[in-house]
Amino acid sequence: MKTITLNIPDEVKLDDVQTARFLAAKLYESGILTLGHAALMAGLSKMAFSEILADYNVALFNHSADEIKKDADII
Repeated sequence: MKTITLNIPDEVKLDDVQTARFLAAKLYESGILTLGHAALMAGLSKMAFSEILADYNVALFNHSADEIKKDADII
């Protein structure tokens, strides 16, 4: 896993753990990370990570109804 350094303004009241979880949630939401990779980045199990997604306004299942229906029609 890659390590980066971020400069965050002092006004942002997030500690390192909160920042990592926020970033992991948003990368998961955008489809850049899988649930497993996002959970690893956040330092949590998949179950624990899925439970905190709502704290960041991120849906566990972020597929549109049309995508779900299309997948269901294939099966």
